Amino acid sequence: MFDIWHDCREFRDILSIYMKLTDLLIEHFRLTEAQKKGLKKLDIESIRDLLYHFPSRYITIADVKFVQDLEEGDHALLYGKITRLKTSKAFKSKMSMAEAYFEDDTGAIKVMWFNQPYIAKLLKENTLVKMEGKVALRNGKPYISNPEYEAIPTLPEKIGSSLWGTSFDSLSIPVYSERQGITSKWFYHAIQKVFSKRILETIEESIPPSILKKYHLPEIGTALVWIHTPKKDSHSIAARKRFAFEEVFFVQLQKQQERKKYEQEPSYILETDTTKLKEFISRFPFIPTKSQSNAIQEIQKDMSTRHAMSRLLEGDVGSGKTAVAAATAYTTVTTRPLAKDGTRQDFGHLQVAYMAPTEILAKQHFESFIQYFQHMPIQIGLITSSGCRKFPSKVSANRETTGHTDISRAQLLKWVASGQIAVLIGTHSLIQKSVKFQNLAYVIIDEQHRFGINQRKKLTRKDGGPLPHLLSMTATPIPRTLALTIYGDLDLTLLDEMPKGRKPIITEIVPPTKRKDVYESIRKELQAGRQAYVICPRIDEPDPDKQNALQLKSVKEEAKRLKKEVFPEYRIGILHGKMKPSEKDKVMLEFLEHKIDILCATSVVEVGVNVPNSTMIIIEGADRFGLSQLHQLRGRVVRSNHQAYCFIFTDSSNQKTAERLSALKKAKNGFELAEYDLMLRGAGELSGTRQWGISDIAMEALRNLKMVEAARNEARIIIENDPELKNHARIKGILESQKQIHFE
Repeated sequence: MFDIWHDCREFRDILSIYMKLTDLLIEHFRLTEAQKKGLKKLDIESIRDLLYHFPSRYITIADVKFVQDLEEGDHALLYGKITRLKTSKAFKSKMSMAEAYFEDDTGAIKVMWFNQPYIAKLLKENTLVKMEGKVALRNGKPYISNPEYEAIPTLPEKIGSSLWGTSFDSLSIPVYSERQGITSKWFYHAIQKVFSKRILETIEESIPPSILKKYHLPEIGTALVWIHTPKKDSHSIAARKRFAFEEVFFVQLQKQQERKKYEQEPSYILETDTTKLKEFISRFPFIPTKSQSNAIQEIQKDMSTRHAMSRLLEGDVGSGKTAVAAATAYTTVTTRPLAKDGTRQDFGHLQVAYMAPTEILAKQHFESFIQYFQHMPIQIGLITSSGCRKFPSKVSANRETTGHTDISRAQLLKWVASGQIAVLIGTHSLIQKSVKFQNLAYVIIDEQHRFGINQRKKLTRKDGGPLPHLLSMTATPIPRTLALTIYGDLDLTLLDEMPKGRKPIITEIVPPTKRKDVYESIRKELQAGRQAYVICPRIDEPDPDKQNALQLKSVKEEAKRLKKEVFPEYRIGILHGKMKPSEKDKVMLEFLEHKIDILCATSVVEVGVNVPNSTMIIIEGADRFGLSQLHQLRGRVVRSNHQAYCFIFTDSSNQKTAERLSALKKAKNGFELAEYDLMLRGAGELSGTRQWGISDIAMEALRNLKMVEAARNEARIIIENDPELKNHARIKGILESQKQIHFE
């Protein structure tokens, strides 16, 4: 009998471990349609996806609150009873919902479950519950929206058991990101089920043992248990450190590999005539800042080697990135191509390609380059979806040049292919197959995060032959740790000064009571011939029947209100992300030509055309933007030597929000502000940074410069000694299985 039981138990154990990381959840869990949809929105399909869906936070004893202590924004764990249950419907949308009140010894608070009227029937009057949810405000009164709840037999004298019914030594309860149909409670129990299948024994370690030991990181199995079911705070901290290091480490490995491959390919060796370069720069209508001069020197030094430069130029809006691009382009177009015998040719030019994200910005760069190069016998081209241009239109007998002219695409492409066009500026049109260069030696990409990595590769590897030097530029302030991580294959150059003569922007945090005063200040500037931006967080007004919708100003309605009630005598335009590119370009051109006095827009203008006459910007709902984004928006009005003003409007009375916004007045530049923003924002507020391809847990680690530098150094050593990863099969397999990490 024992043998039979023993055999059965062995068979059961075999079945219990027959679960693989690659298995789909639907193979092991009974999922409702709502749960399937919720998981899909979270990009969770497999067992591995589930295990790597880490808690966004943990509830501790400090999170257990009483009604009298609740404040807007609190994530609270409550113990009490449910009363006054009923079902209701929204007035306009007829949305069904359940309503009730949660009560404890200190007071009562309204509770609402939207689209879940059945809850009013599931619960009974005076049911004792433990409830977890976020406190919001509606019509000035606090309420809890769609909380998790669990009926309990009695109210505990001491809060010593977890929210999910499992005892924890320190009441450290994991809370997971949710979507409609899938709850944090479901995640907890699902992950415990996976753990019970002994799957941890099958997971291979991804970090070399020597690195784990060196940095005191837990092994993979231990880390997974500690992050999902920590017995004490030190467990979750150690686990999060390990997974953060792992993610940054593998990003660094990929970027170091890319860098190594890029360095192995030959490029153009560009010769710089220092005297002539100084003469070229002396024609600038301003004196370059020290950081601009340093940037030019660094780029010139890179270009003089046989390896292709790969550099990121990061600087605030208005810091002079275009001037640096022009000065370094000068070196390219004045270096003659090599002939087959190794000597310099007496004809033709090495060529420059300059790619911008929008047509109007490409045209502006075209005009700028004409100003920089008009004294030289070189030709500059512009190619966009709407047409092509060339400068000069012709050269007179005494070598004087005339303005630009429109030409056919076919003619422009012919001159580019023959090398006659030295500088070609354009939008995505530059990467079309029909655009062929004779000697493309230098690629400049403006606002490079607006282009995909494949688009960048298409341009830098366009015509075979030697690789062109690459300069990527961005006005987005990035913390040093983030830059070291996502741009591990690029050298970094910072422009941390503004041109002389630029006045600091006067920035004011404006409470609701001072709104009229600000409007009058703006009116005076408009009367003096200046222009203004008004930035709103959303395009359309929220549905009034959505009880939990954020009441934020919209572009469309604010433009109407300003025209009707505040500035009826001025021309007001609108700009937002749902407009077609051609429509956006048309509006920006009208604003540039002062056919519009006030431009009401979303944050789409943070990367846009320069409008020197615009000296004022209002930012509505400023607490909805990150500090770096606010700084970039503010930079729209620092394009001239006129005094610029930025008015930050907020209705929030939250102390943390006040601290964040006041940093705008204190920070010297965007880099300092980006560092401050990273340190100040909580882990749950970092989701906006997913544009970089980094998870929230890795973003937390980016507060730690030593960790990032350690991961970068370990990755560099591995790739330097084993570029093909022949001795690191596990690492190689992981990198090959991962999708190309996309940062731009």
